[in-house]
Amino acid sequence: MAQRVRLRRRALVVAGAAPGGCRRFALPKRRSIDSIALGLFLLLLIKGLLWGVPSPGTDDPSLLNGRTVELIGRLHADARVFDTSCSALIAVDRIDGRRFRGLTEAVLRPCPNPPQHGWQLKLTGALKAPQSSVHPLVSGPASRLDRLGCWSQLRANQWQVLHKSWTPIADARRSITARFQQVAGLQRGGLLAALVLGGAQVQLPAELREAFRVAGLSHALAASGFHLSVVLGFVLAFARGTCRLLRVFLGCCSLLIFLTLAGGQPSVVRAVLMGATALLIRESDQRSRGAGVLLLTLILMLLIRPDWAHSVGFQLSAAATAGLTVSAPGLEQQLLRCCPSRIRWLASAIAVSWAALIWTLPLQLLHFGSTPLYALVANLLAAPLLAPLTLSAMGLAVIALLFPHPFLVVLAWPVQQLAGLLIALVHWISHWPAAQLLTGHPQPWVVLMMAFGLIPWVINSHRGLRGFGVVTLLSAVFLHAVVRLGDGVVVASRFGRHWLLARHRGRAALVSTHADSQSCRIAQQLAHAHGHRRLDWLVLLDPVASEAMGCWTLMAEHVQAPHQGQLPLVKGQRLRSDGLVLSLLTDKGQAFQLQAGEQRWRLLPKPQALWALSHSVLARPGRWTQTWLGFQPTKSQQRWLRRLEAKDAMRMDL
Repeated sequence: MAQRVRLRRRALVVAGAAPGGCRRFALPKRRSIDSIALGLFLLLLIKGLLWGVPSPGTDDPSLLNGRTVELIGRLHADARVFDTSCSALIAVDRIDGRRFRGLTEAVLRPCPNPPQHGWQLKLTGALKAPQSSVHPLVSGPASRLDRLGCWSQLRANQWQVLHKSWTPIADARRSITARFQQVAGLQRGGLLAALVLGGAQVQLPAELREAFRVAGLSHALAASGFHLSVVLGFVLAFARGTCRLLRVFLGCCSLLIFLTLAGGQPSVVRAVLMGATALLIRESDQRSRGAGVLLLTLILMLLIRPDWAHSVGFQLSAAATAGLTVSAPGLEQQLLRCCPSRIRWLASAIAVSWAALIWTLPLQLLHFGSTPLYALVANLLAAPLLAPLTLSAMGLAVIALLFPHPFLVVLAWPVQQLAGLLIALVHWISHWPAAQLLTGHPQPWVVLMMAFGLIPWVINSHRGLRGFGVVTLLSAVFLHAVVRLGDGVVVASRFGRHWLLARHRGRAALVSTHADSQSCRIAQQLAHAHGHRRLDWLVLLDPVASEAMGCWTLMAEHVQAPHQGQLPLVKGQRLRSDGLVLSLLTDKGQAFQLQAGEQRWRLLPKPQALWALSHSVLARPGRWTQTWLGFQPTKSQQRWLRRLEAKDAMRMDL
């Protein structure tokens, strides 16, 4: 009897210890699975970055670049309308009667009736390679189209519509956008449409999109997990109390509708896959682990589309979601411990915004060379507006498709007032002092150092590792500062326009051969890419009076332009700032001398200046760093340049 009692006790002890023992063995197993998944994701990411770059196929239209062709194809999306033209991405069927497969961007000028998604067009024009960017740090048509898998452009001089296909999804998107803008105006209606369809499907005003970007609220315009969580949360709340199968069915339907309307962008696909996985885990009464779900989703995406590793949207979406999954819960707990009880409700909002910002910071600096300084404040102020506005916009979208116009006008009035409040808030924050912190594009290895420095802090690791992270982070900042504060001259050209950006110890000045609005926009991009918001001085060499002086005056403290056909500088006059000096090189002609720290450049904006210096002995002798030409030299002008360089060498020998 006693022996039986002892055996029973032992059995109970073993039974009681079994869960603990299982946990002891399960935890390492779970960790090993996570490690394997993380390793597989990193391998797929590296593979996609190194070998996943898309390239033209053997039947791509880019093989005919430089030829005038007759092309037949279907619009891949609605044409984007500009002032005097429109552009459309064409899925090519035939070129000159031969079958081709690939994409090309057609530029239609004039474009009185913009073609729409699904239309079959016949176009005649010159097929050319997209124009490269003025500088590697500035985005251009070639880099933009390369991300879309397109390597050619067609400047169409004739085009006609062959067939208008039935496209119910595109018609629904177009109808929602048109009715919203008809009821609420261009900005408010466009914002409501973007909250439903995503900014990629809606052509928003450029100033509105820029204001959201500067304020740090670009994610509100991009179809992503936030919009999907609002939709899925509402559907599941509506279906509360029903059977499990019905909830899963309604949730999957909402996911499918969201994917259909927003399109197959990487951020949308990621959000839908994670939402579907989380829905199934939740309804199966299983514990959901966000990190595991995220890794599984990213692995599936990279297995299907390795080229998505190069997508900026994919990178930012993955990093932001990882921050919300890994860092936000721990950060919220820390805030709850130190925050007063009256403001504890802010802990979750601060933790979510801060985690997403920290995880995406290296990528923002790498791709954009800037970061919104007030993003955390902007997200806290906009959060109470975004959720009800998004849900209301989605409800109005259904009403816009099903009910007549007067009914929509009545229901949309309070929603458009809320949209107007959000737009006013965004514009207000975007005009705060230094709202956009321009750092310039750091080198990739500097960004990698910064990421390694942030990792010990975002994963709540040991204090010793945090100290190492601080050292690594400060080293990255120091190295980037050394590069940025160094002397240098950046040269760029495009469409016969030429720019020269001189830099010295964080200051900069610019010389431009043209003064039109397009030249000003490109000059702004060039300056911002190198981390300069304001220039010390700016010289315009265009003899034609510019209508874009308002744009130029926003860039520099002092703008020097020709007056009544005269040179921007006269004899004895100099433009001077700390380490940056511009002066006339000769008494006659249009040649200038630029001093940027220790560098000394000779500026020859016109062929007359090159000819005069190459045939004259009056040019100032000295050691020149380089010569800048504000034009594309011919063969004879190249000989003049070699003659001028030979004279410089003779003077240096003497």
